[in-house]
Amino acid sequence: MTPEIDAIFQDVKDRHGADSIVRVEDMLYRKQQERHPLQKNAKWIMPGISQTPWHDPYGHPEIAPVVRAFEAGHAAIRRELDEAWAERKSAFSDYEHYLTRQENWQALYLFRDGAPVESSAPLVPTAYEVLTREVLEQGKLCTLLESHFSTLLPGASIAPHCDLWNFSINLHLAVDIPEGCGITVAGETRQWKEGECLLFDYSFEHEAWNDGVRPRTCLLVDLWHPETTVPEREALVGLITEIRKLMA
Repeated sequence: MTPEIDAIFQDVKDRHGADSIVRVEDMLYRKQQERHPLQKNAKWIMPGISQTPWHDPYGHPEIAPVVRAFEAGHAAIRRELDEAWAERKSAFSDYEHYLTRQENWQALYLFRDGAPVESSAPLVPTAYEVLTREVLEQGKLCTLLESHFSTLLPGASIAPHCDLWNFSINLHLAVDIPEGCGITVAGETRQWKEGECLLFDYSFEHEAWNDGVRPRTCLLVDLWHPETTVPEREALVGLITEIRKLMA
């Protein structure tokens, strides 16, 4: 696409092998790519990643330790989140999805714009510590994206949409879940269970709602899809970062 992207790709191939990022190059340069009908509105679909909307949170060795750590810390995470919501609501902001901004969808960010949000550490120390130890230090976070507490206010809904790509995967820790909440991914509806995680490929069309009487909060973590490789992740970070520079 540009000399800068070519140089990024060549550097990865020089270090990892000429065939190490074939799927990334195919995604970028192939005009025709097979995709599931419910992924049609995603921007990027990297070939070779299984077309599986819902994943078992404990089904991937790379992700299972993250799930265990967040679920083990749920009680403290919820207590600290409740205190932050009651005492420091100004730390939350309208969530800025790439498609929309919603006042009834609030967020407290732990990682954003390529870096940890250090001001959140004293507000939600358990979640911040688990994210740092189990995700950031292990290279499992897709640093192109983010991690945040996602709070849907009563009556709020998120319209059906596809997110940008299939090479990251979304982990939800159910922190505080009233009755009347749900999420549908690729036509299959599930409910969050407090203290447990859901894992899904958000390149598939999905939607969520809160028909309950109090806010619904999940901790969202954008992880690398476990079917991607280290050189692919390096190339993808370089590619998307360069594209964002061009778009800016």
